[in-house]
Amino acid sequence: MSEPSTIDPETADWLTLDEDEEIVWSGKPHESSLIPALVVGIPLALVLIGLFVIAGTYLQRENTQYVVTTDGLYKKTGILSRDVQRIDFGKVQNTSYSQGFFGSQFGYGNVDISTAGGSGIEMQFRSVPEPREVQERINKRVKGSRGEPTTESGETTRDVLDEILVELRAIRSTVEAQRETTGNTSATTSNTGNAADERPTGEGSTGHSEFASSNPRAENATADEESADER
Repeated sequence: MSEPSTIDPETADWLTLDEDEEIVWSGKPHESSLIPALVVGIPLALVLIGLFVIAGTYLQRENTQYVVTTDGLYKKTGILSRDVQRIDFGKVQNTSYSQGFFGSQFGYGNVDISTAGGSGIEMQFRSVPEPREVQERINKRVKGSRGEPTTESGETTRDVLDEILVELRAIRSTVEAQRETTGNTSATTSNTGNAADERPTGEGSTGHSEFASSNPRAENATADEESADER
């Protein structure tokens, strides 16, 4: 999981928390998010433009802070000025995360938050470490604010019941398939036994026919012997 709070609310004068509100996670853009700026800035350093690109990206990262509390989400940005944004969990409608090429390689990405009645993305945690885990942490708090009981992984009771139902259906399908296989095997065995029982009957009939066909020969031989005696 992502590291817990790395910010001290007493020294962060921009962060105003309610009396019973606590920080559960905080962070800033990942250090590796500076790599794209270095890739572009170093070749341009000879004309000084690259230095401004690198310096601007570094200062922007150092002055950006993201906070997840027990009540909502906070985002602070700005180098010369300060912009603080807050969204209560009760207003969060959807969350998503994404990772680009460098983000996939170095383990950082963006977490997007949309609110009910809002137009598009209202807040973005940009280039945060382990974005999927941050999203799951936010989702857990959002579901809790709606009164939905959640597990440690952030799943609601309904989600767990749906998963159990899917597993039960899969087990039922497996059992029915095994029954069909067993029934087909029994039918095949029964047919084989019946065929074996019919074979001796056929052989007996053949033997009887051969015996019957041999009787006329015996009668002819007896008749010839009687004719010889009379002579």
